[in-house]
Amino acid sequence: MTLSARLEQTAPIPLAAEIGCASGELLALVGPSGSGKSTILRCLAGLHRPAAGHVRCADATWFDAARGIDVRPQERRVGFVFQNYALFPHLSALANVVQALGHLPPAERAARARHWLARCNLDGFDDRRPAELSGGQQQRVALARALAREPQVLLLDEPFSAVDQVTRRKLLRQLIELRRSLAIPIVLVTHDLEEAALLADRMTVLHRGRTLQTAAPETMLAQPASALVARLTDQPNLFEGKVLQHLPAADTTLIEWLGRPLAASHQPAFAVGETVSWLVPEAAVVLVREHQSERENTVSAVVSERLAWRGHATVSARVDGRREATLNFAIGAAVAQRRGIVPGMRVPLQLQKSAIRLLAADVAIAGQAGTTGKGQST
Repeated sequence: MTLSARLEQTAPIPLAAEIGCASGELLALVGPSGSGKSTILRCLAGLHRPAAGHVRCADATWFDAARGIDVRPQERRVGFVFQNYALFPHLSALANVVQALGHLPPAERAARARHWLARCNLDGFDDRRPAELSGGQQQRVALARALAREPQVLLLDEPFSAVDQVTRRKLLRQLIELRRSLAIPIVLVTHDLEEAALLADRMTVLHRGRTLQTAAPETMLAQPASALVARLTDQPNLFEGKVLQHLPAADTTLIEWLGRPLAASHQPAFAVGETVSWLVPEAAVVLVREHQSERENTVSAVVSERLAWRGHATVSARVDGRREATLNFAIGAAVAQRRGIVPGMRVPLQLQKSAIRLLAADVAIAGQAGTTGKGQST
């Protein structure tokens, strides 16, 4: 079973989006506020009609503007978990789930509702009303209700945004466990890129209603389709340079950055002399020893910030003391402590050649040495 959609409109929120999600797959929609993520979910569910396009699930067409097809929301087998849960406040948890079981004989509904509450770790909460439940428990009731419809598609609109971080981590683990048994397309809207990377098989990046790229999270981070995608996915090490030379025999393209040459893997699509954006993932910025400072692509930088959390340290360091040339990398907190990595310390950093990706020049960073995604852009 595959969900596919092409959605177009000019107002109230512009859309020019294409969505595809296979059975058993979780697709995360990410992008800034106003990029159309929640509107897309509403189009899939039949709660909003776009001006043009189509929505198809398996062999069924739910919407086709050209053919005049628009299946009512009640007739689309969609489970929808809203950001604010949308539970009936006067009904118990059990009764809320029963509301989604109109397709079953009345005598079977209570038992089936208890089944889904149990699947969502809510044994013993049958009689509690929403006001008597925590935010995490309300979210699980909403999820149980969505799944009780036996949907062909599950839509999740920022389901964890209203709970604290500890509860969010618990709910993430429960959703990861639950989805292993769900052989249906799942579409998740989230602002949290870490959440998307943890849960999703693929991510779709949206900007002003337009689909920019769809890829597995690890591919998206290593190979963004554009500098805009890199910025929207909060990749900090994005800079501007100029192509100096192509050396195909050495699998090398040389670029100039801050007056020094950097070696990237051979990327002949960019002409010599062309201004480009270039990206190096945080994982490809390697802290080396002083005696290794003559290695290829090794630069000297001064640490401007070190943040430690749960055994890891995120470090920012400025090349040539320039704020707009800040490299970000991560190391173990113990390594940072042992090496004495503190603000003001000078460190040698090697940029891994194979990980440097050239991109078409981005006007947002044109004329700058670079920009970062951690509040250090010029």
